[in-house]
Order: sequence, then structure tokens, then C-alpha cells
Amino acid sequence: MYDKPLNVSVEQAKLLGNSLRIKIISQLIDKPKTSKQVAELLGQSPGNVHYHIKKLYDGGLIELVEERQFGGVTEKYYKSKAKWFNSEGDTSIDPVLNDDFPSRDSTLLSLRLNLTPDQQEEIKEEFRKFLEKWVVKTSVSDYSEADEFSIGVKIVSAKQKTEDEQE
Repeated sequence: MYDKPLNVSVEQAKLLGNSLRIKIISQLIDKPKTSKQVAELLGQSPGNVHYHIKKLYDGGLIELVEERQFGGVTEKYYKSKAKWFNSEGDTSIDPVLNDDFPSRDSTLLSLRLNLTPDQQEEIKEEFRKFLEKWVVKTSVSDYSEADEFSIGVKIVSAKQKTEDEQE
């Protein structure tokens, strides 16, 4: 389930354009948690995390897996539907990554490699692990000096599609 990216709509992709929501999803991958548990792990207010969990749930990116009664209160446990997400079509999963976004600060790193199919899968997995490490590393941070950045890795074949493949 988590190895294969979930294809998302444009509306769902917009929900992923927020670093806190990405951090929330990262907390809901391995084990279902309540919004209060996620808030404690991330050092955020429970109300703020609950708001974003509701948005992610309504958008179909996380699911409600269990409800427990605890002292007259219903605890809702959520789990992410995927670890990775792909946008459908040519739309970027994060509009900040579009070339026309007027960013204050941007870095483009680019190179070409000859890759076998196995190497292509290996490099994708290494980039996933690298990005996951940084999500964890920045999950609980002093945000007073931090700016939000969008980081995307695009691996594109230099070979163009044939006419048959474009249909």
C-alpha cells in the first residue's frame, strides 16, 4: 500500500501544498493516531492540527480507522492512505514548483545520467528516503527563523514518447 504512490486530483494536490500537512501525514503512516497525539508529537496546538487533519480527511488523503470512547469523549484515530502522492496529468503536485511561481529564493539542481531500469528504481528510492529524513528532521523545529520551501525531485526520460505512446 505505502510503496505505491497514490494518484491525487488537483484539489487533493492543493491540500498537500502545506508543510504542516506533510508532517501530519508522516505521523499517520505507520500507526493510526488522534489529532491530539499528532499535535503533541509535532509540538503544535491540538486545534491547529485538528483543523488540518479534517481538511486531509475531507480531501480523501487520510482515513478514519477507529473510534474509541474515552471518558465521554470520542477519540478518532486516523491513518494516511499513502506515503507518497502523484498528481494526475501534467499538473504539479505543488504549484510552488511550477516555473512561473514568483519565489523569493529558488535553487535548481540538474544533471543527466544513463540509468538502467533497476538504477532508476534505486535512485527514486534513495530520493524518497532522503526527503523522508528531512520531513522527520524538520517536524519539530523552531519555526521563528524558518521559511517554508517546496522540494521536488523530477526524474524524466530524455527519450520522447512515440506517437503510439501519446495516445
